[in-house]
Amino acid sequence: MSVQLDPSYDIQIRQVAGADAVALVTDGVRVLDVRTPQEFSDLGHIPGAMLLPVQIIASAPAILGDPDTPVLVTCEHAVRSKVATRLLAQAGFTQVYELAHGMALWDGPRAHEPQPMAGPSPWLFECGDLIARTGRALDVACGRGRHALLIASTGLAVTAIDRDAAALARLQTHADRLGLPIQTRVTDLEAGDVDLGEPGYALVLVTRYLHRPLLPHLLLSLAPGGVLIYETFLDKQAEKGHPKNPDFLLKPGELLELVKPLEVLRQFEGELDGNWISAVAARR
Repeated sequence: MSVQLDPSYDIQIRQVAGADAVALVTDGVRVLDVRTPQEFSDLGHIPGAMLLPVQIIASAPAILGDPDTPVLVTCEHAVRSKVATRLLAQAGFTQVYELAHGMALWDGPRAHEPQPMAGPSPWLFECGDLIARTGRALDVACGRGRHALLIASTGLAVTAIDRDAAALARLQTHADRLGLPIQTRVTDLEAGDVDLGEPGYALVLVTRYLHRPLLPHLLLSLAPGGVLIYETFLDKQAEKGHPKNPDFLLKPGELLELVKPLEVLRQFEGELDGNWISAVAARR
């Protein structure tokens, strides 16, 4: 993680333990557990906790949303949680708590059921070895920036585009406070003359978004050797309730046709974390 964390923010972090920590949980504080998935299930976690390993903590500001939300960060021995709490405080979160001594000394209730990691797309992790460590990246329909923050923390300069001006403003604030190379731009992705910025991206990322006329523009925006990582819903997803509009759903095999003539490096179609997904990683 290339985020330069400032220890002066530690003064804003409140340590809690014992009855005080249990009271926070009872009052509905957001609990962020930054251990590994195996620790989370095998050693037990606070019921309702969100799993986000410290290695991908850069995405936390986008996942948590409102920076005034009270957040309690836990790990096993209150070591990894210090990195996470410092990052949240530096990103602008105003009510950050750390579980003193970690889960090792937590005497409140525990749950053991496994759960998916919060935040970034599993397909992005699956294709992580294909992503360049230098150059520029384009995050399309980025929303609150869960992927933009993570990608920028690896060293890529990210252009994050979306039509939601409020979400982009908050993302830009988080990025600036963390010193991450992100530029946000409000963009109507369904306009005929869509502006994706200067072409030559080493990475173009799209998750859970589909506007078929945009695909040719995305392919042309890649640098030679650049990689497109694309993931969105299959038509079978309509059986689960959302989305139902066929304009937002791919037919089986359709994504492979849409990314031609790129070289397909990986592809997946099927159920992933409870959703029916079509995904591809392809190189120009």
